Formats: sequence, structure tokens, C-alpha cells
Amino acid sequence: MATPDPDKLMAKADKLTKLSFTRWTADWKNATSLYEQAAIGYRFRKDNEKAKEAFEKASKGQEMISSDCNLDKLDSPWDAAKHMESAAALAKELGHWNEVSDFYKRASELYRECGRAQPASDALAKGASALEDVVPDEAIQLYTDACVILEEDGREQMAFDLYRAATSVYVKLERYADAATFLLRWGIAADKCHAVNSQCKAYLSAIIIYLYMHDFQQAQKCYNDCSQIGAFLSSDQSRCASKLFSAYEEGDVEEIKRVAQSSPITHLDHVIIRLARKLPTGDLKELNKEEAKEEVLDENDLT
Repeated sequence: MATPDPDKLMAKADKLTKLSFTRWTADWKNATSLYEQAAIGYRFRKDNEKAKEAFEKASKGQEMISSDCNLDKLDSPWDAAKHMESAAALAKELGHWNEVSDFYKRASELYRECGRAQPASDALAKGASALEDVVPDEAIQLYTDACVILEEDGREQMAFDLYRAATSVYVKLERYADAATFLLRWGIAADKCHAVNSQCKAYLSAIIIYLYMHDFQQAQKCYNDCSQIGAFLSSDQSRCASKLFSAYEEGDVEEIKRVAQSSPITHLDHVIIRLARKLPTGDLKELNKEEAKEEVLDENDLT
């Protein structure tokens, strides 16, 4: 049996969606079936551009079916989302980066219409992963939005890989303060789902990033804030951070390097381990001078 020509299927489907003197309403149900067949045919031919267009139209068709109260719309938003994801994957292969973002976002919206938080988040994560190297700022936004979907659904533990991925992109962009902020957000999410080990690792990672920035004051503030949480205060990660601060205050470079090789740090994510191995990044003598100045200011503070 001959395989149907996808070009003819597309032409027939397009005709069914156009109004004329003899057709007063679009036949989206039959047109969508033809678009779906055409998409498969084009993909078999490896004609990605046309396959992408066919999947776009098939997605729109499923949306139209969903909005038509006279048609059986069971699973239509879900099918529309799946087709949009297929179009997004093809856009990635074609290097159409704006479409990659737009299509995965639309797929996510459609999954949310179905009440499916996990696939909605996954769609954004796929888009983010595809864009990390070419449009990293957009990738971060997609990762963030994917986290929000799961946070709002009370599924924070399912977002841990997303927090990790976003942090990694921030570090690659040398946006270290943003990376630390995202790690603290991860810590809060871990606290909500009682993932104590992940929470403590996220907090230690944030402290290490501030130390890598040679922002000793911010690192100490971060440590003090995190220490308000009993689970962190009594953890190996907290003790490790305390040892780092002591080594910094004593100006002991060798001790800093030794602590950076210790177990609590070697069990962190690789991107954080790499930063820790480069500590200290600044002049410890200057750091001690700054601390001495602050102590003098405190003593002279009469307020």
C-alpha cells in the first residue's frame, strides 16, 4: 500500500480549514487528522521544516477541537501539547531558537490546561536545556518558570534538578550572586519537603559562592541566616563552613585548601566543587584589614 503524500495531505487539510461559499464552518476534526498524518510523513522523509509546520497546525487543530463544544474534546489539550512539543524539538534541530522557546512555552500552557503540572514543568525544562548554550538568559527564565510550576503544585522535590541546572547556567555566565540566590531558594524548597541533606548542601554551596566572590561579609551573613535553621546548624555542612571562616580569619591558605577537599564539599555538585577548589580567590591580608577597620568603627560608634 502506497504511503500518502504528505504535501497532498497538507493541501487537503488546509482546504478543510478555509471557509468558502460551500463551507461555512471549518472541519477541524478531519483536518487535524490529516495534519497529524502529514507530520509523520514529513518526519519520515526527514523534511524537518515541513514536519514542524504540520505539527504546529495539528496542535492548533487539537486546540480548536477542544474549544468546539460540538466536538469530542477528550484529550485534545493534551494532544495539542504533545504536537507542540514535537514542533519544538524539530525547531531545535533546525536551530530556530525563538521558536524553541515559544513552542515549549505553549506546550507548557496546554499541559496546565489539562491540570498536569509535571509535564508542564518538563516542557519548559526541555526548552531551557536546548537553549543553555545559545540563549542562556532565556534558559534561566524557563528553568525558573519550570520551578515555579512545581512549587505552586507542592512538588518542590521534583524541581531539584531544575534548581541545579539553573545554578550551573548562572555560574557559567559568572552571575555568581544570582547563583547564590537560586541556591538559597533551593534550600527553602528543600525545607518544605523535609529534604534536610539537600537543604544543607544548598546552603553550603551558596556560602562557597560568596567566598569565591571574595565577599566575606556576605558569606558570613548567609551563614548566620542559614544557622537560624536548626537542621543546618547541627549539620556537617555547617561545621565545614565554620572551618572555612576560621581559616579565612586566620589567613591560613593551606587550611582553606584542605577544607575545600573535605567530604562535605566533595559531595556537592561539580560546579560548586570547582569553585571551592579555587579558594581563596583574593588577598586574605586585605580581608583582615577590612575586618580591623570595621572593629574600630564599632568601637567608635556612640549611638
